[in-house]
Amino acid sequence: MSKPIVVIVGRPNVGKSTFFNRCIQEKHAIVDDTPGITRDRIYRECDWSGRDFILVDTGGILPDEGKSFEPMAKEVLEQVKQALLQADVIIFMVDGKEGITGADEEVANIIRRVKKPVILAVNKIDSLKETNAIMEFYGLGLGEPMPLSAMTGSGSVGDMLDAIISHFPDNGKKKGEKEKHNRYDVINARAKELEEDALEDKRDPLTCPISIAIVGRPNVGKSSITNVLCGEKRSIVADEPGTTRDAVDTKITFHGREITLVDTAGIRRKSRVDYGVEAFSVVRSLKALDRADVVILVLDAGLEISDQDQKLASKIEEAGKAAVIVMNKWDLIEDRSSTTMNNFTDLIKRELRSLSYAEVLFTSAISKLRVQKIIEAAERAFAESSRRINTGLVNQILNEAVALSPPPASKRGKRLKVYYSTQVSINPPTFVLKVSDAKLMGRNYETYLERKLREAFGFVGAPIRIVARSKKEP
Repeated sequence: MSKPIVVIVGRPNVGKSTFFNRCIQEKHAIVDDTPGITRDRIYRECDWSGRDFILVDTGGILPDEGKSFEPMAKEVLEQVKQALLQADVIIFMVDGKEGITGADEEVANIIRRVKKPVILAVNKIDSLKETNAIMEFYGLGLGEPMPLSAMTGSGSVGDMLDAIISHFPDNGKKKGEKEKHNRYDVINARAKELEEDALEDKRDPLTCPISIAIVGRPNVGKSSITNVLCGEKRSIVADEPGTTRDAVDTKITFHGREITLVDTAGIRRKSRVDYGVEAFSVVRSLKALDRADVVILVLDAGLEISDQDQKLASKIEEAGKAAVIVMNKWDLIEDRSSTTMNNFTDLIKRELRSLSYAEVLFTSAISKLRVQKIIEAAERAFAESSRRINTGLVNQILNEAVALSPPPASKRGKRLKVYYSTQVSINPPTFVLKVSDAKLMGRNYETYLERKLREAFGFVGAPIRIVARSKKEP
């Protein structure tokens, strides 16, 4: 990554995720009183005083005697070590109310071996009366302790951020020039945002950056697929369902194209989800759908398609997202012939009717079978969802469809008339039909017209929207 990387580390429940959320100004990382909520590395862009950097939230490091009680402790530690190797600056966060613990000493020893600039943040100092509590943290030998309250934003938060950016490489400009540049950067950045919003439909679907969300039930292999695509152990993988809790974003480059992979927590049936950490994980997963360009729905080849799979498929279609269906753990199937694949595909199309437009892939994250083809399929789906069809061609196909099979008459004997049709937007492709009376457009006839559009233009992997508007409507 070209931007400096700042990594937050510490033992569990010292407030790392609370501080992370405050810095990025959104509730992205899950925060709860239960220790050990964060497990994977979470990356987000951040800025302070005109300096951009990547802030990384990590899981809490447990002391040796506590690792036997937390099954993911070793995996979390490995994730933290990977983050430390990438770090330009390290924020070592401790709990000012509890004082130095044995776990803090162990984390300090790990940090010393990395030999990177360290900011010692003493969290949960909510008032001036408590600042004396920071004195003992000088004993860690990691510099001056900086008191703060991540919950309220009080204390030395600003001073600490100033200290962080002071370790960044200097861009070689004079202070006056830098401030002037930063001032106009804000104006230009906003202008660029407005321009991008106006030109959103004109992104080149073959080269523009895209975001791919990987969703599914717990333990179907989402994190394993993410790790294979990233080429590293980006997410913790275990047999225990619900290992992933936050939505984990990872940027990769595929054939010169920037792609953001979003590994999400497994989504179970609502009645089985307890309020708390898992409920927040599900919310994060569903929000990942909204910010994705393409959604990968992962199924387990060894399990039957469930009601939850069907509900997820419906949510993806309702969100208007391009989609790919991945049947993972294909290595567990004895007969992996093309005939078996075709039978599975037919079954998936029947059971997941909401995503009948999606391409189906058969993969194994363990053996890396066809995993790379997931991104290729996602790119095709996004390109199809971004297609625009000439109005003349749209009218030609729909006029032929209406002539071949006219709309059925209503109970009062009225029959729908289609005067004109055009595509008005993309992602998803949306077609507006000027008709005699929009109330006469039945769902079955709308499905028929959609099928004719797909037969003519493809749109594989893309949902289609058909909107009927009465002739009198503007």
